[in-house]
Formats: sequence, structure tokens, C-alpha cells
Amino acid sequence: MTETDDAYDEPLFFRVIKYAENADRDVVDMVSGNPDWEPPAALREGLADYAEADPPELQYQASEGLRELREEIAARRNVDVSRVIVTNGAGEANYLAMAAGMERGTGSDFLLTDPVYPYYPGKATMLGGSSTRVPVHEDGHVDVAGMREAASDETAAIVLNTPNNPTGAVYDIEAVTALADVAAEVDALLVVDEVYDHFDFTGRFESALTLDRDHVIVTSSFSKSMGITGFRVGYAVFPERLVDPARTRHMLVNVTGSRPAQTAVAHALRETPPSYYESVRDTIRGRIDALTASLDTIGADYTTPEGAFYVLARFADFPGTMANVERLIEEAGVAGMPGEAFGNAYDDWIRVSLCTDRVDEAAGRLRKYFESR
Repeated sequence: MTETDDAYDEPLFFRVIKYAENADRDVVDMVSGNPDWEPPAALREGLADYAEADPPELQYQASEGLRELREEIAARRNVDVSRVIVTNGAGEANYLAMAAGMERGTGSDFLLTDPVYPYYPGKATMLGGSSTRVPVHEDGHVDVAGMREAASDETAAIVLNTPNNPTGAVYDIEAVTALADVAAEVDALLVVDEVYDHFDFTGRFESALTLDRDHVIVTSSFSKSMGITGFRVGYAVFPERLVDPARTRHMLVNVTGSRPAQTAVAHALRETPPSYYESVRDTIRGRIDALTASLDTIGADYTTPEGAFYVLARFADFPGTMANVERLIEEAGVAGMPGEAFGNAYDDWIRVSLCTDRVDEAAGRLRKYFESR
């Protein structure tokens, strides 16, 4: 079963955050994906060093991004540097990738999963296209057969996010390969957003870039992996034939990106040891364990994320509507996202983000609230 979107619905994130801010009580914010952990020390060092740069280094850089950063990305992704465009976060990277699907003129519908991060269907509508959602399997993994059935000559691109927000599923490379084949069969692109690639708890994550297909675009950013959502440094890796039109669109929209932010990220990539990323993963694992243990005590259903840092929870007789999210804010002092914001497949669930050191406190509040109902 699929659902087709034609109208743009403003994401509910800002509405929930504002509601929590205006509450008459203390509220634990489990809405946003803004990391609360320290960025790599090398990032601050790189930013401080840049403050002393000579005037010429404070001017425009190449539109496609700082050369040293693109080289660092290319080396880690095992691709030619010419394929890398540094963007204004993963948000712009996904916009450019989806625009590439529309520009080919072979279709105007985007095939998405349900649930889905709301900005993907929003971008589809903004680009003048539509979107069709295919419910995921019960375990949160992509339904390859369902996607194949929904794909058509009108499909501009299949868009995936792995590790996934909000389900936490890490799609195996066999599923991604199969969907690359589906995209090729209907002359569409496959866009894979890998922004949570550093938050893989399974050890099974494998980038779609390993497929080496000329219709696959991979996007990502450093917002999550380095805890710097405000820096807005992301990137897309395009097939060679799609680089020029994407770079032109990027230049016309942005001219270029932030040079100090890109300089700091390049320095951090060179100087940050793997132990930094493992330490952050350990922090998230601890928060997952704390929250799910509490959910067990009240008999709630929940997802145990294989990746990213979100948990979906389902409480008896308490569907994941906006009204119930507001009730939790008012009566329990915990703010999460309504499942209905992500589609229909998980509209009974509430998504909570683990980007807060108050997870234990939030877990206790939820336990107390639902035990008293």
C-alpha cells in the first residue's frame, strides 16, 4: 500500500518546540536532533586558527567548496574529488540531489519510505514534484518489494535515509543494491542520505558509494557526527555527469558556503581520532539502554535503534498525535515528536531524540506519568 503526497505540509518540529518553550513547567526537550555533546577539540582549534588568517583567506572560495575539505571527503569516500560538492548542510545536499532527479525530465515523483523525515516530501513539492510513500517492514527496514511495485516511469528518484530517522534501521547493502537496480529499471536516480553513518551500532553499515553506479547520489554532513548543526557543512557525491548542473544550482542559490566553517571541519577531519566517534556512540548506547529499560517497566512498545539516535515508543491507548504530544508536555514534562509527523505507518508512536543528558530524568517522568494513568 502506498500513499501519495501532493501538497506541502509544514513540518511540526517548530510547533512542538514552541509549545514546549511556552509551557508553564520544566520540560525535557527530546524533539530536536541537536547534539548536546562536545565537538572534536580539533574543530575549535581549526576555527581559532582561522580567526588569525590573512584578509585574502577571508574571501570567497570556490563555489563547490574548500579544496582541502573536498579532498579530505574524497579520500574518505574513495571517490574523485571532482564529484564532491560541499553544501549548506545535508539539507541542501538532498535538495540538489532531488533537483537532479527532476532536471533529467524522466519523471517527477519521488519514491519515499513511510515513515519518512518530513523534509523529503517537502522538497519534492517545492521542486514541483510529488511523492509516493511505501510503508517499511515491521522492523523498520525498507520494503524492497513494495518499492519495486510502486516504482514507475514517473519516478524521478528513490530517496533513502540509512541509518534511518526515525526508525533507527540500518539498511543492509543488499537492500540498497536492489533499490539501485529498481531505480535503473525505471530510469530514475537513487539518492541515499547517510548523515547518520557515524551512528551505526550494528557494524553492518556500508555506504551506497561502494556500488559505484552512475545513477546513485550519496549525501551527508558533519552536523551530527561532529555535533555542529549550526555550522551547516554538508556535501553530496554525484556521478560525474550530474556534477555540473548541481554545481550551477548550488552557485546560483548560495554563491558558496562558509569558509571558516569548512576550514574548521577540514582541520577536524585530519586531526580527530576514531576514539572521538566511538565515545559519542557509547554515550548514545547508554541513553538507549536507560530509556528502553524504563519503557519496559510500563509495558510500552519501542524500537531499539540500530543506528542514529532516536527511539520510537508506543504507549497503550495513547496514539502519537499532536494532541497527545502536547499532553505529555503539559502533564509529564517531556517533549517528543508525534508519529503522525513522519507519515501513517507509525502514527501511533512518539519519536524521542536522545540528544540530551536528561534522558534518565525524562525516562522517570514518562514512567511516573503512564503508571498513574
